[in-house]
Amino acid sequence: MTEEEKMLKGIMYNAEDRSLTKKLMNAKKLCQIYNNIDITLFDEKNKILKKLFSKTGKKFTIMPTFYCDYGFNIEIGENFYANHNLVILDANKVTFGDNVFIGPNCGFYTSGHPLDKDERKKGEYAKPIKVGNDVWFGGNVCVMPGVSIGNNVVIGAGSVVTKDVPSNVIAYGNPCKVIKVQKW
Repeated sequence: MTEEEKMLKGIMYNAEDRSLTKKLMNAKKLCQIYNNIDITLFDEKNKILKKLFSKTGKKFTIMPTFYCDYGFNIEIGENFYANHNLVILDANKVTFGDNVFIGPNCGFYTSGHPLDKDERKKGEYAKPIKVGNDVWFGGNVCVMPGVSIGNNVVIGAGSVVTKDVPSNVIAYGNPCKVIKVQKW
């Protein structure tokens, strides 16, 4: 099994594998180009994201700066908007539904490391993140490995999302927890 296959299965893998490093550097180059293109050239910028991501909707905006690890594990739906300083560490799948709005300085992190110091030396793991439709993230939200967020959700600013969040709720805090169930 290749290191990439291990990575996508969510088991320990070697992130320094030559093939993975090459793909990582390619994505970093595309992010660098994206972040340095004039802000008014939306079509140019979106061409780069379409090249980078495995799936996009027709209408989407990501304000610079934007960084990701590989890009090919990212899927965004229709009417996607992310404010400044979005970071997606996509060593595993990161899927966003339609009508997702992300405030500034947010991060989606699929990568994790074992707590045991000896195990940590052997590699890392990555767990997928899934975000449903009609989700709004306030600024400075961090979503951790393996989290799924349902539809019609508001995640309050400054939240650290460590566990799944069901549909039709407002959730916030560190750690993030459901505060109110909505009747949308």
